[in-house]
Amino acid sequence: MFTGIIETTGKVIELSKNSGNLDLVISSPISNELKIDQSVAHNGVCLTVVEIKNGAHRVTAIDETLKKTNLGSLAVGDVVNLERCMKTGDRLDGHIVQGHVDQTAVCTSVTEQDGSWLFQFKYAPSRNNLIVEKGSICVNGISLTAFAAEGDTFKVAIIPYTYQFTNIGQVVKGWVVNLEFDIIGKYVARMMEFRS
Repeated sequence: MFTGIIETTGKVIELSKNSGNLDLVISSPISNELKIDQSVAHNGVCLTVVEIKNGAHRVTAIDETLKKTNLGSLAVGDVVNLERCMKTGDRLDGHIVQGHVDQTAVCTSVTEQDGSWLFQFKYAPSRNNLIVEKGSICVNGISLTAFAAEGDTFKVAIIPYTYQFTNIGQVVKGWVVNLEFDIIGKYVARMMEFRS
């Protein structure tokens, strides 16, 4: 379980295909503190650490993960958001995040607004995912509040701290991001399906 509060960012220093899987080597300030078998969210995707060496760690994304997320489009030098799983007893500063990306979205606009930024995203509505006005949404692993949620689009407002210390500041129109919809909303939507 995660909170969507990004701990740090890391840089992709190596990518290698292994059958249908993709091995990613990420250099980050926390890599040497990690443990083998530890779960770490990478752009909101929960991946298992399989190797730690020289200030970097290796994780593997399987084919299913590559189909549903933006990890397959990463290149050497790209920056990823990192969050270690939460500890029992910690404050839940963001919202409950599983690290299981539901789908991707495309950034349709970025507008600077006197010290903050508005991002609009569009996603495929065919998967019956639900965004509630002023509800939680996880974008590239970042816990954010969605607004102007209309059909298959929504907006988020980004404060300077988040813009500077996550990879959202690198997102421009046309970029693909990972989305994880609010787990409570997903359960409610599923229950409503059964009652229909």
